[in-house]
Amino acid sequence: MSRDTFESWENLVKKQLKTEDIYTILKKENLEGIDVKPFYDSFKKPMVNLPRVEESTHLVATYHETLEDDVFAFLLNENVENLTEKTIFINNKDLAEHISPADEDEYFSLIDVFDENNLTIDDQLVKELLAKSFRRNICVDISLHQNAGASIVQQLGIALAKTKELIEVYGAEILNKILFRLAVGANYFFEMAKIRAFKLVFNQLTKEYGLDDIPYIFAETSLRNKSVSDSENNLIRSTLELAAAMIGGADAVFSINYQIANNTENSEEISFKQQIVLAYESIINVFEDASNGSYYIEDITQQIAEKSWQFFIDIEETGGYLDTLKQGIIQKKIYDHAVEEQRWIQEGRIKLIGVNLYPKLEIKKSVEELYDAQKVKAVRWAEMFE
Repeated sequence: MSRDTFESWENLVKKQLKTEDIYTILKKENLEGIDVKPFYDSFKKPMVNLPRVEESTHLVATYHETLEDDVFAFLLNENVENLTEKTIFINNKDLAEHISPADEDEYFSLIDVFDENNLTIDDQLVKELLAKSFRRNICVDISLHQNAGASIVQQLGIALAKTKELIEVYGAEILNKILFRLAVGANYFFEMAKIRAFKLVFNQLTKEYGLDDIPYIFAETSLRNKSVSDSENNLIRSTLELAAAMIGGADAVFSINYQIANNTENSEEISFKQQIVLAYESIINVFEDASNGSYYIEDITQQIAEKSWQFFIDIEETGGYLDTLKQGIIQKKIYDHAVEEQRWIQEGRIKLIGVNLYPKLEIKKSVEELYDAQKVKAVRWAEMFE
């Protein structure tokens, strides 16, 4: 863009905002350390298309017999007999250990093989899962970290560190057996960029082993920004999260129940129908890397990728994921970010409609009551007010 064109655009923004000080007004702070420009006229390096593993994003429903004829992909918490020609995501450890799918079945494990409490890899579980004819046998789960308040950069860095730990124990051939389970949060464009950035850094990791792989990403809606008293608001939030996941290029999406304290069969069905509306009325689940070419998304994707890779390197230099966990370093880093994020909620700098804005509820729990510097645990922002 020429200087004259840039100045013309800048003047147009000033006219629309009726001020010369557009940069103060348009500059928006974030806790990720990402530099967001007031407006974009270019980006440093155009990206190639970032593909999915799947041809289109799978829409995943919690299994219910009434859905069996209409739904293609199910999340299974218990065994179901004679469920054929479906894509199945196993969400129960005992079931994952004992189920033996037929050759024509397509099964995925959602069971994290890292024992975060005992700070080990569950070697027996890994070996049992690798012996099964699943499409993706091993789950690296970072949904807990998002729901615990980890930054996007921390989430992706931890995903890489957990992957590196698995490679060191089981070899690089495990890379194409891994599924990454992540939670999609409230920052719409940042979450699109998170998924895209992870594809970049994962591919960079695989190249160190002579491969050129892309990650299989199972994305679910976040618990962190949901409240007990505002189910309808939860529904809107999770719809945006699902859209971000599809546009970002997730291979499968799943909606947690939008009614946090009162799950019903009806609310479970509505949660899944969010995906149906997005997929069949906007068809955003079929486009490959739909946000490619957006100056804004490209720029923050590259920034997140660079920062995530550096966070991963920092973990490796400290001894790797498990050693860093044993030292309490990762827990403390997540704690520090989560507490700062909660303070932004408390101050209204992050807006949560019906909780800290329209109406503003009284604070009932302190930050210290909600968080533990020595433990990674899920905490909803709204718990402070409930």
